[in-house]
Amino acid sequence: MKKILVTGGLGFIGSHTVVELQNKGFNVVIIDDLSNSDISVLNGITKITGKKPEFHQIDLKNKDAVQSFFKDQKIDGVIHFAASKAVGESVKQPLKYYENNIVTLIYLLQEMEKNKVTNFIFSSSCTVYGQAEELPITENAPIQPAESPYGNTKQIGEEIITDQTKVSNLNAIALRYFNPIGAHPTALIGELPLGVPQNLIPFVTQTAAGIRKELTVFGNDYNTHDGTAVRDYIHVVDLAKAHIVAMERLLFHKNKNNIEFFNIGTGKGSSVLDVIHAFEKANNLKLNYKFDKRRTGDITAAYADTTLANNELNWKSEFTLEDALKDAWKWQQKQTP
Repeated sequence: MKKILVTGGLGFIGSHTVVELQNKGFNVVIIDDLSNSDISVLNGITKITGKKPEFHQIDLKNKDAVQSFFKDQKIDGVIHFAASKAVGESVKQPLKYYENNIVTLIYLLQEMEKNKVTNFIFSSSCTVYGQAEELPITENAPIQPAESPYGNTKQIGEEIITDQTKVSNLNAIALRYFNPIGAHPTALIGELPLGVPQNLIPFVTQTAAGIRKELTVFGNDYNTHDGTAVRDYIHVVDLAKAHIVAMERLLFHKNKNNIEFFNIGTGKGSSVLDVIHAFEKANNLKLNYKFDKRRTGDITAAYADTTLANNELNWKSEFTLEDALKDAWKWQQKQTP
């Protein structure tokens, strides 16, 4: 029974990954500082899986706390989600992002080396590609100058991990996600943004629920089929499952290099308007929305070529956009009194 540490394990993607790990028989220990998550998520995970994961409230910026955690634990692998993740906020608060996303990664890798923990999955992002010159985006696409401090922290994170694999026994996989959406089909866990959402789907569902008066679509003058930005939206459960197969690849020594990179998406681009119309159709609702100017840091279009993950990890996305939007709405309805 391998023990996997999941940092940020009560967050949106983290909590769904904990569920999939426990469903596969792994022992899970969660670290989360609850700065952008809620302790109630632990109950949701427990209800879905029938097993309560071990939980430690630790701020990874506290080096002493990270050291004492590793002293007391025998960990077989780490999946690292804990990070600040809003593009717009990172433009306004770059230092917060560099401290939260880079310093914590360094402390974690230092303790892993000290304690001989060699298997590491890094939560990376398609933002490392910037505005790619060719679509769909393959893993060989050049890493462009980052469009935001958030994107830059993911690029720097990948570089730090790569450098560490050259001088230690570390084996790592960086999963470059496209846009995770949806919620667990049980509606027991989902995306729980604190304050004003930074991502499209919580804005969509909160508008449908009447929490927000209207949805703002940033930019309708992009060079796309309808003028709105195009992204690759992947169901969070599909994304969670990619972490399980990636961790198994490391545990069973199937990796071909000390560090590997995989795009995790559906391979299909959908515009903001496509998503709005799909949500309306899937849930038989009408949404109020208005257009506003583009946001700083946003790119025109990004969607994945997932051939490498399909072939090497034997993984592919199974849920449709409509599935994800139905699950997101089901989850939102449970949150709305």
